[in-house]
Amino acid sequence: MSVIVTATASVNIAVIKYWGKRDEELILPLNDSISATLDTNVMCARTSVCARPDIQKNEIYLNGIKNSFDNKRLQTCLKKIKAIATLQKTVDEEFLSWNVRICSENNFPTAAGLASSAAGYACLVTALAKLYKIQTDISQIARLGSGSACRSVFGGFVRWHAGVKCDGSDSTAAQIVQSTHWPEMRVLVLVVADKEKHTSSSIGMKKSSETSELLKYRVEHCVPRRVDEMINAIKKKDFPRFAELTMKDSNQFHAICLDSYPPFHYLTDVSYKIIDVVHKYNEMYRETKVAYTFDAGPNACLFLLEENVPEVLGVIKYVFPSSNTDYVRGLDVPEEEEHTFVQFPVQPMEENKLQYLIHTKVGDGPQIHYDGPHLLNELGQPLNVLKI
Repeated sequence: MSVIVTATASVNIAVIKYWGKRDEELILPLNDSISATLDTNVMCARTSVCARPDIQKNEIYLNGIKNSFDNKRLQTCLKKIKAIATLQKTVDEEFLSWNVRICSENNFPTAAGLASSAAGYACLVTALAKLYKIQTDISQIARLGSGSACRSVFGGFVRWHAGVKCDGSDSTAAQIVQSTHWPEMRVLVLVVADKEKHTSSSIGMKKSSETSELLKYRVEHCVPRRVDEMINAIKKKDFPRFAELTMKDSNQFHAICLDSYPPFHYLTDVSYKIIDVVHKYNEMYRETKVAYTFDAGPNACLFLLEENVPEVLGVIKYVFPSSNTDYVRGLDVPEEEEHTFVQFPVQPMEENKLQYLIHTKVGDGPQIHYDGPHLLNELGQPLNVLKI
């Protein structure tokens, strides 16, 4: 019978973006970044791992499909954890010699700009660390898989310190505040597309680092000031300041994509419509009640306070009508409280421009699930394998 370890971890949404590396191999960022980890009960990666003597070679299954284990970052994470286990003598040499089988699933679109790799690697490293019984700062190991994954190993609001050391030993993540610090904060994830993006984050970052003058200015002048201001806004629960910084940083990131040469972009016509809707809504109240941010994809993440969720959802449904019966997912919103807009100063788009919305909140870090549900059976075999 196998020892199966299962973990879940959520995506994190950056409000101060990470874009560009000073070291490609160690995944060391050019600047600090800040993010909010979302609720694992709504959006998460789930990963089950086991080690057995009858596994002929290391294996990984992603969303029901067997993938190659040749991924260098994946191998690096496993080797790092085994090296620590050897040093700490947490498991015996025979166990260390066995190969592993990994099975991971996401309940949200993969590679569409929703930080799927961050959730995936945070989840994987958490599960492997438990399997090999090691005690260490796993944010550094998660970073070696996917840079922003280091932020997903903590809940609440998290800061990733870029660090200055060549070996990356000071490039770690740390929690700013717990998820309970700002319980009124809510997030609406607007899924514009669930297909893979045209330019991967890794390729985009490399291109920007090599060619964008705006990126150099951002790293030297903008981010250090914004990080301090954002931490202050979060600790004081100053939503208007938090929202303004969030939107400005998102805008600057996408401006850098256009400032790169040759330029590339992640936003679509629907993305720009969302931006227009948010600003029109805030102008209508002469107060900043909602903020948008876009990572490397067309999907929007809207930050807002719980009291404004029903009305903002009403605006979104008005501007982006849908025939989808499962249009709003995640946390419940009382139907009777949802507002319907007929005179909002933005014309509705044609039906089904948004695929669906996810209503969620800021949540905790990765969790170990001792009682399952596991993605591997007692013999270490994957339970759900797609035939392709």
